Amino acid sequence: MELLAGVTGIYMAVIFIRVMLTWFSGVRYGQPMAILSRITDPYLDWFRRFSVFRVGAFDLSPIAAMAVLSVAYNVFSILARSGRVTIGLIAGMLILSLWSAVSFFLGFLIIALIVRLIAYLLNMKDSGRFLQVLDAISKPVLYRITRLFFPGRLVHYKVAILAALGLLLAAMIIGGFLVNLAVNIFYKFPF
Repeated sequence: MELLAGVTGIYMAVIFIRVMLTWFSGVRYGQPMAILSRITDPYLDWFRRFSVFRVGAFDLSPIAAMAVLSVAYNVFSILARSGRVTIGLIAGMLILSLWSAVSFFLGFLIIALIVRLIAYLLNMKDSGRFLQVLDAISKPVLYRITRLFFPGRLVHYKVAILAALGLLLAAMIIGGFLVNLAVNIFYKFPF
């Protein structure tokens, strides 16, 4: 199980690198990109088949693919640490696996918003593909959060990003604490 967890963690890093490199158009990577493609594309292509992961012209299937790997990593790690399987362990793994997928998505949104805030503060133009992808990801989140916190008011873009970052960070911290508390309770039961 430790070996599977290690391999899964390495594969997640390789996929992350592959996805990040595709965000920079016009750059030729040559043979290293071809090797990354051969290693990652069969797995990523499985998720690309589903139209639910497409938002307009943007393909969000790598996020789903990474979330599944994150869940698998947690399952392998837990089984490696516990050395036994109980109903409490299975219940705890299910809760932790669901949280793993949610926290991966929250972490991705937080990183996207931080990068978008930096680009905004540096007064970068919105014409690049990278910023278009970040806007496609961040604008629906910003819209919903500003409607929640500032109903009926126009809010400055920077304030919207900061409010979204605050809410997402709070959700990640509080959610992580509650999930760890629940999982530890389940793990202690020998049933």
